[in-house]
Amino acid sequence: MRASILRHGMNAWPPFLFAGIHITALSDDFRHARVELRRRWYNRNYVGTHFGGSLFAMTDPFWMLLTMRALGRDYHVWDQAAEIRFLKPGRGTVHARFDLDDGVLDAIRAATADGTKHLHWFETPVVDDAGETVAAVRKQVYVRRKPAARDGSAGA
Repeated sequence: MRASILRHGMNAWPPFLFAGIHITALSDDFRHARVELRRRWYNRNYVGTHFGGSLFAMTDPFWMLLTMRALGRDYHVWDQAAEIRFLKPGRGTVHARFDLDDGVLDAIRAATADGTKHLHWFETPVVDDAGETVAAVRKQVYVRRKPAARDGSAGA
């Protein structure tokens, strides 16, 4: 699936659509994504700042998705764990960037070459328009090379 089609589909996906989450960029090679969340009446908490669940949801699928697409069908890729720290009240529009570099992919490939699992932590700051960090999100992604891929044949 092309990145542009996936981006439009995810923007219409009810958990994102109804939370006000919008994917503003998804690169064709699935190495970079940018997501924003505008504060609306329906995604504010009791004190008028961004609802914490929406701040977390805006970061939820991206590390798994980017890693899965970059490694290809020869790997199992899943979200394993996550944590969020709220650092300051989120007001206005907030953003998150995801940049998957070759060094991380090379390390994952090396760690899983013999078929063992690898757990990799990714860190994502959620920042406001002034560039200040509103929340710090950590996502742990599980990666294991599929058995059929180790003998040189394509994975299922």
